[in-house]
Amino acid sequence: MPTPHNSAEAGDIAERILLPGDPLRAKYIAENFLTDAKEYSHVRNVLGYTGSYKGTPVSVQGTGMGMPSISIYVHELIDVYGVKKLIRVGSCGALAKSLHIRDVVIAQGTTTDSSMPKNIFGSSVNFAPLADFSLLESAVRHAREKNLSVHVGNVLSQDRFYDDEIDFSKLLSYGVLAAEMETAALYLLAAKFGVQALGIFTVSDHITCDEPRATPEERERSFNDMIKLALDSIIEG
Repeated sequence: MPTPHNSAEAGDIAERILLPGDPLRAKYIAENFLTDAKEYSHVRNVLGYTGSYKGTPVSVQGTGMGMPSISIYVHELIDVYGVKKLIRVGSCGALAKSLHIRDVVIAQGTTTDSSMPKNIFGSSVNFAPLADFSLLESAVRHAREKNLSVHVGNVLSQDRFYDDEIDFSKLLSYGVLAAEMETAALYLLAAKFGVQALGIFTVSDHITCDEPRATPEERERSFNDMIKLALDSIIEG
């Protein structure tokens, strides 16, 4: 049952899936973490693979950048292909000074300047897109078992990468930990369809202070830690 954005047939995609924004990260995850991974789609160069992790079928697919892009892929993955558990994996920019480069951030909830929730609910309701608690609980437990520096809380899903108007200092004063660009849409669609979703990130840079960026080697190592955390969390239950 291919769609305009995905050439997978029925049964090609597992019920559990990791969602990096970068399609080449999907390829990297498939080649380095999944057993017997096979490509199921490369439409528009958005790569998707299915293999297994510790004996459990798992897929991985790129989503592109931003909420409009991830919304297309997530909607089809759930509605057309029957995906039940989705974990977004990616990088984020830290706001909180307690966060450091390479730390892991798990989005318990999302704040967004996107109009997507208002387009759905109207101006009288400000819907709060939240993570699935069982996935969140599993990820926190596994992070502690792996001795990862993990932070759990509210994350900004920003509609524009270059945004001179957004007030990061005010968001920080209200406890927002970090900024990225997709997870509010993921949580919104998971709520609509009644499936489980989570966002897990590594801190790649700091927005509110001058902590040096991670080196390519550090980014790869911390990315690998995040992927193992996401995989161990998604195969439970």
